[in-house]
Amino acid sequence: LLSSLQRRTISRIYNRNNTMRVRQLDDLNLPTIKCKHKCFPSAPDLIPPGACNLLNSSTIYANNEVDLSEVDIYGFDYDYTLALYSNALNALIYNTARNFLIEHFKYPEGIRKYDYLPNFAVRGLHYDIQKGLLMKIDAFHYIQPGTVYRGLSPVPDEHVLELFGGTYHIPLQQDSGFYGKGPKVKQFMDIFSIPEMTLLAVANDFFITNDIEYDPVHLFKDVSEAIGMVHLKGYMYKWIMQDLDKFILRGEETEAVLHRLVSHGKKLFLITNSPFSFVDKGMTHMVGKDWRDFFDVVIVQADKPHFFTDCIKPFRRLDGNGDLRWEKIKSLDKGQIYKQGNLFDFLRLTGWRGSKVLYFGDHLYSDLADLMLRHGWRTAAIVPELEQETRVVSTSRYSLNLTWLQALTGLMERLQTYRDPESKQILQEWQKEREELRVMTKNMFNPQFGSIFRTCHNPTYFSRRLCRFSDVYMASLSCLLNYDLSYIFYPRRTPLQHEAPLWMDQLCTGCMKTPFLEEMSHIR
Repeated sequence: LLSSLQRRTISRIYNRNNTMRVRQLDDLNLPTIKCKHKCFPSAPDLIPPGACNLLNSSTIYANNEVDLSEVDIYGFDYDYTLALYSNALNALIYNTARNFLIEHFKYPEGIRKYDYLPNFAVRGLHYDIQKGLLMKIDAFHYIQPGTVYRGLSPVPDEHVLELFGGTYHIPLQQDSGFYGKGPKVKQFMDIFSIPEMTLLAVANDFFITNDIEYDPVHLFKDVSEAIGMVHLKGYMYKWIMQDLDKFILRGEETEAVLHRLVSHGKKLFLITNSPFSFVDKGMTHMVGKDWRDFFDVVIVQADKPHFFTDCIKPFRRLDGNGDLRWEKIKSLDKGQIYKQGNLFDFLRLTGWRGSKVLYFGDHLYSDLADLMLRHGWRTAAIVPELEQETRVVSTSRYSLNLTWLQALTGLMERLQTYRDPESKQILQEWQKEREELRVMTKNMFNPQFGSIFRTCHNPTYFSRRLCRFSDVYMASLSCLLNYDLSYIFYPRRTPLQHEAPLWMDQLCTGCMKTPFLEEMSHIR
Protein backbone atom coordinates (compact mmCIF):
# COMPACT_ATOMS: atom_id res chain seq x y z
CA LEU A 1 0.00 0.00 0.00
CA LEU A 2 2.78 2.40 0.89
CA SER A 3 4.67 1.89 -2.36
CA SER A 4 1.50 2.39 -4.36
CA LEU A 5 0.90 5.67 -2.55
CA GLN A 6 4.45 6.77 -3.24
CA ARG A 7 3.93 6.20 -6.94
CA ARG A 8 0.87 8.41 -7.09
CA THR A 9 1.06 11.85 -8.58
CA ILE A 10 -0.79 13.85 -6.01
CA SER A 11 1.51 14.93 -3.35
CA ARG A 12 1.91 18.59 -3.01
CA ILE A 13 0.58 21.74 -4.58
CA TYR A 14 2.52 24.92 -4.81
CA ASN A 15 1.99 28.12 -6.70
CA ARG A 16 4.84 29.53 -8.71
CA ASN A 17 4.17 32.40 -11.12
CA ASN A 18 0.43 31.69 -10.78
CA THR A 19 0.87 28.23 -12.27
CA MET A 20 -0.33 25.12 -10.45
CA ARG A 21 2.19 22.32 -10.37
CA VAL A 22 2.02 18.80 -9.03
CA ARG A 23 5.13 16.93 -7.94
CA GLN A 24 5.89 13.29 -7.35
CA LEU A 25 6.01 12.27 -3.68
CA ASP A 26 9.56 10.99 -4.06
CA ASP A 27 10.76 14.38 -5.34
CA LEU A 28 9.39 16.45 -2.48
CA ASN A 29 12.16 16.10 0.13
CA LEU A 30 9.51 16.36 2.82
CA PRO A 31 10.70 16.35 6.44
CA THR A 32 10.61 12.93 8.01
CA ILE A 33 7.85 12.46 10.59
CA LYS A 34 8.25 9.38 12.73
CA CYS A 35 5.94 7.89 15.30
CA LYS A 36 7.85 8.07 18.58
CA HIS A 37 6.59 4.58 19.44
CA LYS A 38 8.04 3.21 16.16
CA CYS A 39 4.75 1.59 15.31
CA PHE A 40 5.19 1.98 11.57
CA PRO A 41 8.86 1.68 10.64
CA SER A 42 7.92 0.96 7.02
CA ALA A 43 5.98 4.19 6.62
CA PRO A 44 7.75 6.91 8.62
CA ASP A 45 6.97 9.70 6.18
CA LEU A 46 3.21 9.27 6.08
CA ILE A 47 2.08 8.69 9.65
CA PRO A 48 1.63 11.70 11.95
CA PRO A 49 2.87 11.37 15.55
CA GLY A 50 -0.59 10.72 17.01
CA ALA A 51 -1.35 7.74 14.77
CA CYS A 52 0.06 4.62 16.38
CA ASN A 53 -1.16 1.32 17.64
CA LEU A 54 -1.29 2.19 21.32
CA LEU A 55 -5.09 2.24 21.39
CA ASN A 56 -6.25 -0.06 24.14
CA SER A 57 -9.70 -1.64 24.13
CA SER A 58 -9.61 -1.63 27.95
CA THR A 59 -9.70 2.17 28.00
CA ILE A 60 -12.68 4.10 29.35
CA TYR A 61 -13.55 6.96 27.01
CA ALA A 62 -15.06 10.19 28.34
CA ASN A 63 -17.75 12.32 26.70
CA ASN A 64 -18.07 14.39 29.85
CA GLU A 65 -15.81 15.04 32.83
CA VAL A 66 -16.46 12.48 35.58
CA ASP A 67 -14.76 12.42 38.97
CA LEU A 68 -15.06 8.91 40.43
CA SER A 69 -14.29 10.22 43.90
CA GLU A 70 -17.71 11.92 43.82
CA VAL A 71 -19.51 8.69 42.90
CA ASP A 72 -20.82 6.80 45.93
CA ILE A 73 -23.44 4.58 44.30
CA TYR A 74 -22.93 2.28 41.31
CA GLY A 75 -25.92 0.85 39.45
CA PHE A 76 -26.00 -1.86 36.79
CA ASP A 77 -28.13 -3.44 34.12
CA TYR A 78 -27.66 -7.21 33.81
CA ASP A 79 -27.71 -8.39 30.18
CA TYR A 80 -24.61 -7.25 28.25
CA THR A 81 -23.47 -5.26 31.29
CA LEU A 82 -22.81 -7.54 34.25
CA ALA A 83 -23.16 -10.54 31.93
CA LEU A 84 -21.53 -10.52 28.50
CA TYR A 85 -22.74 -13.18 26.05
CA SER A 86 -20.99 -15.07 23.26
CA ASN A 87 -22.00 -14.68 19.62
CA ALA A 88 -23.43 -18.19 19.69
CA LEU A 89 -26.51 -16.71 21.37
CA ASN A 90 -27.34 -14.55 18.33
CA ALA A 91 -27.36 -17.59 16.06
CA LEU A 92 -29.83 -19.41 18.34
CA ILE A 93 -32.13 -16.37 18.50
CA TYR A 94 -32.07 -16.09 14.71
CA ASN A 95 -32.72 -19.79 14.07
CA THR A 96 -35.60 -19.99 16.54
CA ALA A 97 -37.25 -16.78 15.28
CA ARG A 98 -36.86 -17.99 11.68
CA ASN A 99 -38.64 -21.21 12.61
CA PHE A 100 -41.43 -19.23 14.30
CA LEU A 101 -41.79 -17.17 11.14
CA ILE A 102 -42.26 -20.32 9.06
CA GLU A 103 -44.28 -22.46 11.45
CA HIS A 104 -46.37 -19.89 13.35
CA PHE A 105 -46.76 -17.14 10.74
CA LYS A 106 -46.84 -19.62 7.80
CA TYR A 107 -44.03 -18.00 5.81
CA PRO A 108 -42.55 -19.99 2.88
CA GLU A 109 -40.42 -22.98 3.77
CA GLY A 110 -37.67 -21.66 1.49
CA ILE A 111 -36.64 -19.12 4.12
CA ARG A 112 -35.29 -21.98 6.22
CA LYS A 113 -32.37 -22.43 3.84
CA TYR A 114 -30.91 -19.09 4.97
CA ASP A 115 -28.37 -19.64 7.73
CA TYR A 116 -27.44 -16.95 10.21
CA LEU A 117 -24.95 -14.40 8.86
CA PRO A 118 -22.92 -13.29 11.90
CA ASN A 119 -21.08 -10.46 10.14
CA PHE A 120 -23.88 -8.98 8.05
CA ALA A 121 -25.46 -6.31 10.29
CA VAL A 122 -24.07 -3.96 12.90
CA ARG A 123 -25.74 -2.19 15.80
CA GLY A 124 -27.29 1.24 15.33
CA LEU A 125 -28.70 0.75 11.82
CA HIS A 126 -32.06 2.16 10.73
CA TYR A 127 -34.78 0.22 8.96
CA ASP A 128 -37.32 1.87 6.66
CA ILE A 129 -40.43 -0.16 7.46
CA GLN A 130 -42.42 0.74 4.36
CA LYS A 131 -39.58 0.39 1.85
CA GLY A 132 -37.93 -2.63 3.48
CA LEU A 133 -34.50 -0.97 3.53
CA LEU A 134 -31.74 -1.46 6.10
CA MET A 135 -29.36 1.50 6.16
CA LYS A 136 -26.85 3.55 8.10
CA ILE A 137 -27.62 7.16 8.97
CA ASP A 138 -25.23 9.83 10.20
CA ALA A 139 -25.65 12.35 13.00
CA PHE A 140 -27.28 14.83 10.61
CA HIS A 141 -29.97 12.38 9.45
CA TYR A 142 -28.29 11.67 6.11
CA ILE A 143 -27.99 8.16 4.68
CA GLN A 144 -24.42 7.07 4.05
CA PRO A 145 -24.10 6.18 0.35
CA GLY A 146 -23.23 2.54 -0.23
CA THR A 147 -24.84 1.33 3.01
CA VAL A 148 -28.45 0.79 1.93
CA TYR A 149 -29.57 -2.85 1.62
CA ARG A 150 -32.79 -4.39 0.42
CA GLY A 151 -32.56 -7.98 1.46
CA LEU A 152 -28.94 -9.07 1.15
CA SER A 153 -28.17 -6.87 -1.86
CA PRO A 154 -26.94 -3.27 -1.83
CA VAL A 155 -29.21 -0.67 -3.41
CA PRO A 156 -27.38 1.55 -5.97
CA ASP A 157 -26.95 5.13 -4.78
CA GLU A 158 -28.91 6.56 -7.70
CA HIS A 159 -31.86 4.31 -6.85
CA VAL A 160 -31.67 5.39 -3.20
CA LEU A 161 -32.01 8.99 -4.34
CA GLU A 162 -35.09 8.08 -6.38
CA LEU A 163 -36.68 6.29 -3.42
CA PHE A 164 -36.17 9.26 -1.12
CA GLY A 165 -37.19 12.03 -3.49
CA GLY A 166 -33.77 13.08 -4.73
CA THR A 167 -32.08 13.35 -1.34
CA TYR A 168 -30.22 11.19 1.17
CA HIS A 169 -31.85 13.07 4.04
CA ILE A 170 -34.35 11.37 6.36
CA PRO A 171 -36.80 13.97 7.77
CA LEU A 172 -37.07 14.18 11.52
CA GLN A 173 -40.76 13.30 11.54
CA GLN A 174 -40.00 10.02 9.72
CA ASP A 175 -36.91 9.11 11.68
CA SER A 176 -36.92 7.11 14.86
CA GLY A 177 -38.37 8.75 17.94
CA PHE A 178 -36.74 9.25 21.32
CA TYR A 179 -36.66 5.52 22.02
CA GLY A 180 -35.70 4.54 18.47
CA LYS A 181 -39.24 3.76 17.28
CA GLY A 182 -40.50 6.16 14.65
CA PRO A 183 -43.65 5.83 12.55
CA LYS A 184 -41.75 4.86 9.39
CA VAL A 185 -38.17 4.22 10.47
CA LYS A 186 -36.85 2.15 13.38
CA GLN A 187 -33.37 2.24 14.80
CA PHE A 188 -31.92 -1.02 16.13
CA MET A 189 -29.94 -0.02 19.20
CA ASP A 190 -29.32 -3.08 21.34
CA ILE A 191 -27.09 -6.07 20.68
CA PHE A 192 -30.08 -8.44 20.78
CA SER A 193 -31.40 -6.68 17.65
CA ILE A 194 -28.62 -8.01 15.37
CA PRO A 195 -30.43 -11.36 14.76
CA GLU A 196 -33.62 -9.39 14.02
CA MET A 197 -31.91 -7.26 11.38
CA THR A 198 -30.43 -10.37 9.80
CA LEU A 199 -33.81 -12.14 9.71
CA LEU A 200 -35.44 -9.07 8.13
CA ALA A 201 -32.71 -9.02 5.48
CA VAL A 202 -32.96 -12.71 4.56
CA ALA A 203 -36.78 -12.70 4.51
CA ASN A 204 -36.77 -9.67 2.20
CA ASP A 205 -34.13 -11.38 0.09
CA PHE A 206 -36.22 -14.54 -0.26
CA PHE A 207 -39.28 -12.67 -1.56
CA ILE A 208 -37.24 -10.48 -3.92
CA THR A 209 -35.10 -13.24 -5.44
CA ASN A 210 -38.14 -15.48 -5.94
CA ASP A 211 -40.22 -12.62 -7.37
CA ILE A 212 -42.96 -13.07 -4.76
CA GLU A 213 -45.16 -10.08 -4.01
CA TYR A 214 -45.27 -9.12 -0.32
CA ASP A 215 -45.90 -6.17 1.96
CA PRO A 216 -42.72 -4.97 3.76
CA VAL A 217 -44.84 -3.55 6.60
CA HIS A 218 -46.39 -6.96 7.32
CA LEU A 219 -42.96 -8.57 7.13
CA PHE A 220 -41.51 -6.12 9.64
CA LYS A 221 -44.37 -6.72 12.07
CA ASP A 222 -44.15 -10.50 11.79
CA VAL A 223 -40.36 -10.63 12.19
CA SER A 224 -40.61 -8.36 15.25
CA GLU A 225 -43.20 -10.66 16.79
CA ALA A 226 -41.17 -13.76 15.97
CA ILE A 227 -38.11 -12.27 17.68
CA GLY A 228 -40.32 -11.22 20.59
CA MET A 229 -41.60 -14.77 21.00
CA VAL A 230 -38.05 -16.00 21.56
CA HIS A 231 -37.80 -13.71 24.57
CA LEU A 232 -41.38 -13.94 25.85
CA LYS A 233 -41.43 -17.72 25.76
CA GLY A 234 -38.18 -17.81 27.71
CA TYR A 235 -36.08 -19.63 25.11
CA MET A 236 -33.09 -17.35 25.53
CA TYR A 237 -33.14 -17.73 29.31
CA LYS A 238 -33.35 -21.51 29.00
CA TRP A 239 -30.42 -21.76 26.57
CA ILE A 240 -28.13 -19.67 28.76
CA MET A 241 -29.06 -21.42 32.01
CA GLN A 242 -28.46 -24.82 30.41
CA ASP A 243 -24.91 -23.96 29.32
CA LEU A 244 -23.54 -21.03 31.31
CA ASP A 245 -19.92 -21.74 30.35
CA LYS A 246 -20.77 -21.54 26.65
CA PHE A 247 -22.77 -18.34 26.69
CA ILE A 248 -21.46 -16.16 29.55
CA LEU A 249 -18.06 -14.58 28.97
CA ARG A 250 -15.50 -13.27 31.46
CA GLY A 251 -17.60 -13.74 34.56
CA GLU A 252 -14.52 -13.60 36.79
CA GLU A 253 -13.98 -10.00 35.69
CA THR A 254 -17.49 -9.05 36.81
CA GLU A 255 -16.76 -10.56 40.21
CA ALA A 256 -13.52 -8.59 40.46
CA VAL A 257 -15.29 -5.30 39.67
CA LEU A 258 -18.04 -5.86 42.24
CA HIS A 259 -15.57 -6.95 44.93
CA ARG A 260 -13.39 -3.89 44.32
CA LEU A 261 -16.28 -1.44 44.51
CA VAL A 262 -17.69 -2.94 47.72
CA SER A 263 -14.26 -3.11 49.36
CA HIS A 264 -14.00 0.66 48.79
CA GLY A 265 -17.29 1.29 50.56
CA LYS A 266 -19.43 1.89 47.48
CA LYS A 267 -23.14 1.03 47.42
CA LEU A 268 -24.35 -1.14 44.53
CA PHE A 269 -27.75 -1.77 42.97
CA LEU A 270 -29.13 -3.80 40.06
CA ILE A 271 -32.07 -2.85 37.83
CA THR A 272 -32.80 -5.36 35.05
CA ASN A 273 -35.70 -6.44 32.86
CA SER A 274 -34.70 -10.09 33.22
CA PRO A 275 -36.48 -12.46 35.67
CA PHE A 276 -34.94 -13.35 39.02
CA SER A 277 -34.41 -17.08 38.30
CA PHE A 278 -32.33 -16.19 35.24
CA VAL A 279 -30.30 -13.47 36.96
CA ASP A 280 -29.73 -15.66 40.02
CA LYS A 281 -28.37 -18.51 37.90
CA GLY A 282 -26.02 -16.26 35.96
CA MET A 283 -24.77 -14.26 38.94
CA THR A 284 -24.19 -17.43 40.95
CA HIS A 285 -22.12 -18.75 38.03
CA MET A 286 -20.04 -15.56 37.79
CA VAL A 287 -19.82 -14.39 41.39
CA GLY A 288 -20.99 -17.22 43.67
CA LYS A 289 -24.10 -18.13 45.62
CA ASP A 290 -23.68 -15.12 47.92
CA TRP A 291 -23.80 -12.64 45.03
CA ARG A 292 -26.68 -10.71 46.60
CA ASP A 293 -24.38 -9.65 49.42
CA PHE A 294 -22.69 -7.27 46.98
CA PHE A 295 -25.91 -5.35 46.24
CA ASP A 296 -27.86 -2.99 48.45
CA VAL A 297 -30.91 -3.14 46.13
CA VAL A 298 -31.87 -5.75 43.49
CA ILE A 299 -34.78 -5.09 41.11
CA VAL A 300 -35.85 -7.60 38.44
CA GLN A 301 -38.45 -7.46 35.64
CA ALA A 302 -38.28 -3.67 35.93
CA ASP A 303 -39.87 -3.02 32.51
CA LYS A 304 -37.34 -0.39 31.40
CA PRO A 305 -37.60 2.21 29.93
CA HIS A 306 -41.05 2.61 31.56
CA PHE A 307 -39.42 2.07 34.95
CA PHE A 308 -37.62 5.39 34.45
CA THR A 309 -40.55 7.39 33.07
CA ASP A 310 -43.80 6.12 34.66
CA CYS A 311 -44.81 6.19 38.32
CA ILE A 312 -47.62 3.65 38.04
CA LYS A 313 -46.27 0.22 38.97
CA PRO A 314 -45.42 -0.26 42.65
CA PHE A 315 -42.55 -2.37 43.94
CA ARG A 316 -43.37 -5.92 44.99
CA ARG A 317 -41.10 -8.18 47.01
CA LEU A 318 -40.22 -11.72 45.98
CA ASP A 319 -39.76 -14.46 48.57
CA GLY A 320 -36.96 -17.02 48.52
CA ASN A 321 -38.81 -19.14 45.97
CA GLY A 322 -39.35 -16.22 43.60
CA ASP A 323 -43.05 -15.88 44.47
CA LEU A 324 -44.70 -12.48 44.88
CA ARG A 325 -45.46 -11.13 48.35
CA TRP A 326 -48.47 -8.91 49.08
CA GLU A 327 -47.20 -6.40 51.66
CA LYS A 328 -46.71 -2.72 50.86
CA ILE A 329 -43.07 -1.78 50.23
CA LYS A 330 -41.94 0.92 52.66
CA SER A 331 -38.20 0.46 52.18
CA LEU A 332 -35.78 -1.24 49.81
CA ASP A 333 -33.69 -3.54 51.94
CA LYS A 334 -30.42 -5.30 51.29
CA GLY A 335 -30.73 -9.04 50.68
CA GLN A 336 -34.28 -8.75 49.30
CA ILE A 337 -35.44 -9.09 45.69
CA TYR A 338 -37.94 -6.61 44.26
CA LYS A 339 -39.98 -6.75 41.08
CA GLN A 340 -41.29 -3.96 38.80
CA GLY A 341 -41.59 -0.61 40.61
CA ASN A 342 -40.59 2.78 39.23
CA LEU A 343 -37.72 5.22 39.53
CA PHE A 344 -39.73 7.84 41.44
CA ASP A 345 -40.38 5.42 44.30
CA PHE A 346 -36.78 4.24 44.03
CA LEU A 347 -35.48 7.79 44.53
CA ARG A 348 -37.90 8.41 47.39
CA LEU A 349 -36.96 5.23 49.24
CA THR A 350 -33.18 5.39 48.72
CA GLY A 351 -32.42 9.11 48.41
CA TRP A 352 -29.84 8.27 45.73
CA ARG A 353 -29.89 11.29 43.45
CA GLY A 354 -27.75 13.30 41.09
CA SER A 355 -24.13 12.90 40.10
CA LYS A 356 -23.18 10.70 43.05
CA VAL A 357 -24.91 7.85 41.15
CA LEU A 358 -23.22 6.17 38.16
CA TYR A 359 -25.38 3.71 36.20
CA PHE A 360 -24.02 1.21 33.65
CA GLY A 361 -26.05 -0.17 30.74
CA ASP A 362 -25.75 -1.26 27.13
CA HIS A 363 -28.94 0.26 25.68
CA LEU A 364 -28.60 4.00 25.15
CA TYR A 365 -32.35 4.62 25.19
CA SER A 366 -33.78 2.09 27.64
CA ASP A 367 -30.92 2.24 30.13
CA LEU A 368 -29.30 5.66 29.98
CA ALA A 369 -31.24 8.44 28.25
CA ASP A 370 -33.84 9.22 30.90
CA LEU A 371 -31.37 8.89 33.76
CA MET A 372 -29.08 11.51 32.26
CA LEU A 373 -31.66 13.93 30.84
CA ARG A 374 -34.34 13.80 33.54
CA HIS A 375 -32.55 12.82 36.73
CA GLY A 376 -28.94 13.95 36.43
CA TRP A 377 -27.36 10.58 37.14
CA ARG A 378 -23.96 9.85 35.68
CA THR A 379 -24.20 7.23 32.95
CA ALA A 380 -21.77 4.70 31.49
CA ALA A 381 -22.41 2.86 28.22
CA ILE A 382 -21.14 -0.66 27.64
CA VAL A 383 -20.15 -0.99 23.96
CA PRO A 384 -18.58 -4.43 23.30
CA GLU A 385 -17.97 -3.47 19.65
CA LEU A 386 -15.15 -1.19 20.84
CA GLU A 387 -12.81 -4.18 21.05
CA GLN A 388 -13.07 -4.93 17.34
CA GLU A 389 -13.16 -1.27 16.31
CA THR A 390 -10.02 -0.35 18.26
CA ARG A 391 -8.22 -3.35 16.76
CA VAL A 392 -8.98 -2.03 13.28
CA VAL A 393 -8.08 1.57 14.12
CA SER A 394 -4.75 0.38 15.55
CA THR A 395 -3.60 -1.28 12.32
CA SER A 396 -1.00 0.33 10.09
CA ARG A 397 -3.28 -0.17 7.10
CA TYR A 398 -6.07 1.87 8.66
CA SER A 399 -3.65 4.61 9.75
CA LEU A 400 -2.19 4.84 6.26
CA ASN A 401 -5.63 4.97 4.64
CA LEU A 402 -6.93 7.61 7.03
CA THR A 403 -3.78 9.73 6.88
CA TRP A 404 -3.80 9.75 3.12
CA LEU A 405 -7.56 10.37 3.05
CA GLN A 406 -7.16 13.43 5.28
CA ALA A 407 -4.20 14.70 3.27
CA LEU A 408 -6.09 14.20 0.02
CA THR A 409 -9.10 16.06 1.38
CA GLY A 410 -6.85 18.96 2.36
CA LEU A 411 -5.31 19.04 -1.11
CA MET A 412 -8.75 19.03 -2.72
CA GLU A 413 -9.85 21.84 -0.44
CA ARG A 414 -6.99 23.99 -1.67
CA LEU A 415 -7.06 22.97 -5.32
CA GLN A 416 -10.74 23.81 -5.81
CA THR A 417 -9.88 27.53 -5.96
CA TYR A 418 -8.02 26.99 -9.24
CA ARG A 419 -10.11 26.98 -12.42
CA ASP A 420 -7.65 25.97 -15.14
CA PRO A 421 -8.33 22.70 -17.04
CA GLU A 422 -5.31 20.87 -15.59
CA SER A 423 -6.37 21.64 -12.02
CA LYS A 424 -9.94 20.54 -12.71
CA GLN A 425 -8.73 17.24 -14.14
CA ILE A 426 -6.48 16.61 -11.13
CA LEU A 427 -9.38 17.47 -8.79
CA GLN A 428 -11.59 14.89 -10.51
CA GLU A 429 -8.88 12.24 -10.12
CA TRP A 430 -8.52 13.08 -6.44
CA GLN A 431 -12.26 12.94 -5.89
CA LYS A 432 -12.32 9.46 -7.40
CA GLU A 433 -9.42 8.29 -5.27
CA ARG A 434 -11.01 9.82 -2.16
CA GLU A 435 -14.14 7.75 -2.75
CA GLU A 436 -12.02 4.63 -3.20
CA LEU A 437 -10.23 5.31 0.09
CA ARG A 438 -13.55 5.84 1.86
CA VAL A 439 -14.79 2.46 0.68
CA MET A 440 -11.53 0.76 1.66
CA THR A 441 -11.69 2.29 5.13
CA LYS A 442 -15.36 1.34 5.59
CA ASN A 443 -14.75 -2.26 4.55
CA MET A 444 -12.11 -2.73 7.22
CA PHE A 445 -14.87 -2.61 9.86
CA ASN A 446 -17.79 -4.25 8.06
CA PRO A 447 -18.11 -4.69 4.27
CA GLN A 448 -21.80 -3.78 4.30
CA PHE A 449 -22.09 -0.95 6.81
CA GLY A 450 -18.63 -0.03 8.10
CA SER A 451 -17.96 1.31 11.60
CA ILE A 452 -20.81 1.74 14.07
CA PHE A 453 -19.27 5.07 15.09
CA ARG A 454 -18.60 6.82 11.77
CA THR A 455 -20.00 7.29 8.30
CA CYS A 456 -17.54 8.60 5.70
CA HIS A 457 -16.57 11.61 7.80
CA ASN A 458 -19.46 12.36 10.18
CA PRO A 459 -20.32 10.53 13.38
CA THR A 460 -23.15 8.02 12.96
CA TYR A 461 -26.58 8.53 14.47
CA PHE A 462 -25.59 5.87 17.01
CA SER A 463 -22.40 7.75 17.86
CA ARG A 464 -24.30 10.98 18.34
CA ARG A 465 -26.68 9.29 20.79
CA LEU A 466 -23.74 7.66 22.56
CA CYS A 467 -22.17 11.07 23.18
CA ARG A 468 -25.49 12.57 24.22
CA PHE A 469 -26.64 9.92 26.68
CA SER A 470 -23.41 8.62 28.24
CA ASP A 471 -20.80 10.43 30.30
CA VAL A 472 -18.30 7.63 29.68
CA TYR A 473 -18.27 4.50 27.54
CA MET A 474 -16.21 1.32 27.45
CA ALA A 475 -16.02 -2.15 25.91
CA SER A 476 -16.88 -3.99 29.13
CA LEU A 477 -17.42 -3.43 32.81
CA SER A 478 -13.97 -4.87 33.53
CA CYS A 479 -12.40 -1.68 32.15
CA LEU A 480 -13.08 -0.19 35.59
CA LEU A 481 -10.33 -2.42 36.98
CA ASN A 482 -7.73 -0.27 35.20
CA TYR A 483 -8.61 2.89 37.11
CA ASP A 484 -8.34 4.12 40.66
CA LEU A 485 -11.71 4.93 42.21
CA SER A 486 -10.64 8.54 42.65
CA TYR A 487 -9.74 8.86 38.96
CA ILE A 488 -11.07 11.83 36.98
CA PHE A 489 -12.05 11.16 33.37
CA TYR A 490 -11.34 14.16 31.17
CA PRO A 491 -12.90 14.33 27.69
CA ARG A 492 -10.51 15.21 24.90
CA ARG A 493 -10.88 18.83 23.87
CA THR A 494 -11.27 18.51 20.13
CA PRO A 495 -11.28 21.82 18.27
CA LEU A 496 -14.51 23.04 16.80
CA GLN A 497 -14.52 23.89 13.11
CA HIS A 498 -13.90 27.58 13.82
CA GLU A 499 -11.11 26.92 16.33
CA ALA A 500 -7.42 26.51 15.57
CA PRO A 501 -6.12 22.92 15.84
CA LEU A 502 -3.48 23.41 18.53
CA TRP A 503 -2.72 19.77 19.31
CA MET A 504 -0.61 17.51 17.13
CA ASP A 505 -3.18 14.70 17.02
CA GLN A 506 -5.79 17.18 15.80
CA LEU A 507 -3.77 18.62 12.92
CA CYS A 508 -5.52 17.76 9.68
CA THR A 509 -7.48 19.56 7.04
CA GLY A 510 -9.19 22.66 8.26
CA CYS A 511 -6.18 24.96 8.51
CA MET A 512 -7.25 26.57 5.24
CA LYS A 513 -11.01 26.77 5.57
CA THR A 514 -10.99 30.20 3.97
CA PRO A 515 -8.92 30.05 0.76
CA PHE A 516 -9.32 33.77 0.12
CA LEU A 517 -8.38 34.91 3.62
CA GLU A 518 -5.51 37.07 2.33
CA GLU A 519 -7.79 38.88 -0.10
CA MET A 520 -10.37 39.41 2.65
CA SER A 521 -7.78 40.96 4.94
CA HIS A 522 -6.79 43.37 2.17
CA ILE A 523 -10.42 44.35 1.64
CA ARG A 524 -10.86 45.00 5.34
